[in-house]
Amino acid sequence: MVVGVTPDYEARKTFEFKVITQLNARKINALQSAVVFESSFKNKEQTEKEIELEIDKLLQNNYDTVLVSLVKGIDENELFEGESSKTDYHLRRFALYYLTHQNAYFNEENRTKYKVYNIETTIYNLKKDSDKSLVWQGTFDLVDPNSNTKAIETYVKKLIKTLEKEKIIPKKFSKN
Repeated sequence: MVVGVTPDYEARKTFEFKVITQLNARKINALQSAVVFESSFKNKEQTEKEIELEIDKLLQNNYDTVLVSLVKGIDENELFEGESSKTDYHLRRFALYYLTHQNAYFNEENRTKYKVYNIETTIYNLKKDSDKSLVWQGTFDLVDPNSNTKAIETYVKKLIKTLEKEKIIPKKFSKN
């Protein structure tokens, strides 16, 4: 089961659908939490006992693994624009370099602010007899997405590629 943790229902549904599509293409039977969890479970905070009961229901319905993704933090970054010293041979001397870049101290117009979203994904084994519940954990940084759709596509590609590389999931089966 795939869980995208966000209060934005459309973003969650889109994210979960894109991930399960990729997993299903690899012959991994996966479903969205949006269609598995009842709204009574999703719409209020749960106690540990209520979560354990939900896990029992999932196990009874043959779910054995859950993938959870959520934004853990947002960093505010600032970029100072200007010429790169790598491309100009004359800037290899301190005086010329400093002369060229001193406007960073005085000119606010050459600064661009952007956000970096820190996303964490974890995969858990739900089976009670397993001595290892946490299977895998990864963190990704997504730089200043312009739209949810583009951000979700970028993130899902990064996630799937990483899971393949670390042999958590197989590479996509070809029809050849």
